[in-house]
Amino acid sequence: MPAARRHVSPRRRTEAPRRLPSPSSPPRKLRPMSEILARAKYAVVERAEYSDIICEQCGSGERPEELLLCDKCDKGFHMRCLRPIVVRIPIGSWLCPKCSGQKPIRSFSQKKIIDFFKIQKTGDGKKKCTSNQDTRKRRRRSVSLVLLKKRRRLLPFIPSEDPKQRLKQMGTLASALTTMQMEFSDELTYSSGMAPRSANQAKFENGGMQVLSKEDMETLELCRAMSRRGECPPFIVVFDSCEGYTVEADAQIKDMTFISEYTGDVDYIRNRENDDCDSMMTLLLATNPSESLVICPDKRGNIARFINGINNHTPEGKKKLNCKCVRYSVNGECRVLLVATRDIAKGERLYYDYNGYEHEYPTHHFV
Repeated sequence: MPAARRHVSPRRRTEAPRRLPSPSSPPRKLRPMSEILARAKYAVVERAEYSDIICEQCGSGERPEELLLCDKCDKGFHMRCLRPIVVRIPIGSWLCPKCSGQKPIRSFSQKKIIDFFKIQKTGDGKKKCTSNQDTRKRRRRSVSLVLLKKRRRLLPFIPSEDPKQRLKQMGTLASALTTMQMEFSDELTYSSGMAPRSANQAKFENGGMQVLSKEDMETLELCRAMSRRGECPPFIVVFDSCEGYTVEADAQIKDMTFISEYTGDVDYIRNRENDDCDSMMTLLLATNPSESLVICPDKRGNIARFINGINNHTPEGKKKLNCKCVRYSVNGECRVLLVATRDIAKGERLYYDYNGYEHEYPTHHFV
């Protein structure tokens, strides 16, 4: 059976030169090795044999070529058993979720979650059932699959059926937003000193902007109504020691499913040329560059703030892409929608290309 993989840094450890004590100095008291190891972050200890390694999640030793060994606790984990899933072999040393010191996702009570997202109460819950029934009816009324594929209509997300699971999903988002000192907002916001709402007009777009169809408008409004009732899309926010906060699917997501609108403060791009916000998004590329707009989710935003971009300069980065940002004219205003570009499996992280068709953002440094 092939040996489990250990991925460590290629740098070799060398012995530091010894300093001879001065004849007049008193003998130096050495600390015991147990005390040194207790204070050390971790030490890589190679085993003579790795054939007995099993996955700590599933308890199986099968598929040893997919087993990763933690360089701190020396335990094994299948790449597919980890959450989030590890889609490629890490470069350099690797630590398991427990040893990497991931920031814990704060738990919020049901009342705090309802207050945080300003969820509308539905009384006896009849409206919840209606929304899912409406979704199924919409799909049954759709035209043939061939015509549907040509039109590429947006599909509404399907919330998790278990209310406790939905609260857990919203709780992870509330925790991430709170840690980033952000307010939740599912709308574009126009603050004093930034761009006014009158500046966000699709007619200013250089070359014109595609208009959201009537059918897709209905899907967008349906999803917004579900979110207001606490029927959130099935995603959770997790913390990764390398990528920071990121989003993974908590259920299977179908191709062309609406994920979220990109929200935040709207400002002129000229005011943000030296801004260090790492999540600005193009909203309007005007014929007059001084009228171009960006979305800045540094104070207000939603789950779109934590969906990561890919490094579009590497083949490995492009393979991770599973959703896209599309700019639409919605009732004459520019809006940015996140949409799945293929089927997304449960446990898979969400990635998209920040550049879209404009190629405005450098992504060489992305993981």
